[in-house]
Amino acid sequence: MTPNPTAMADRLWEAARGRWPVPSLGEQRAGIVLLRQLAHGEPVTIAQFAQALDASDEVAGALLKKSALSPLIHTDEAGRVRGFFGLSVVPTSHHLTVEGRRLWTWCAVDTLFIPELLGARAEVESRDPETGQTVRVSVSAAGIESADPSDAVLSMNSPKTWEVTSATRIMTSACHFILFFGSRAAGERWQMKHPEALLLTLEEAFSFGKRQNAHLFGAELARLRTDPP
Repeated sequence: MTPNPTAMADRLWEAARGRWPVPSLGEQRAGIVLLRQLAHGEPVTIAQFAQALDASDEVAGALLKKSALSPLIHTDEAGRVRGFFGLSVVPTSHHLTVEGRRLWTWCAVDTLFIPELLGARAEVESRDPETGQTVRVSVSAAGIESADPSDAVLSMNSPKTWEVTSATRIMTSACHFILFFGSRAAGERWQMKHPEALLLTLEEAFSFGKRQNAHLFGAELARLRTDPP
């Protein structure tokens, strides 16, 4: 365990803060609704999103295409949403099981902060790119519940290098460097090839993710805690 996981999270968040959009209250609500629709495990159509929002197709379409949420949305050829803010229905290296449904995320760290946004605990499974070892983590909105191996770590490049103008750019500039490792030793071997990256404890990575959640969706999360759906 890290004595003070917030110190590293604070430093990383200072580098990341200015790169993320600032959604309005309505956009925050729409973002949480979209994530929870995606958590059903299938791509989300504009009509489905509109119904979940209790809004018109025109309003829902505008939120997808012309809002602070738009750079965080990944669509397929038919215009259906298949990924948003790291949560994906398209297979990746990072598996997230929520309420029995198999989902995926763009980055390793996404698996640690998305459970708070979904209001559910999750079982995470990923693979150490150095050793091939499977890393398993149980996580809830409150924190890391367990990890196997217990000394697993996560890599992260500087948020100053992230390009957050589109989902594809987020994946290539950030997620390709944000990975799980079964041990610090395995992470350090990978780090020798990527010296610009840092190694974080899972608690540090979780604390960083909490800051992102608060920045993008804090008001809506607070509302949901007092007035759950």
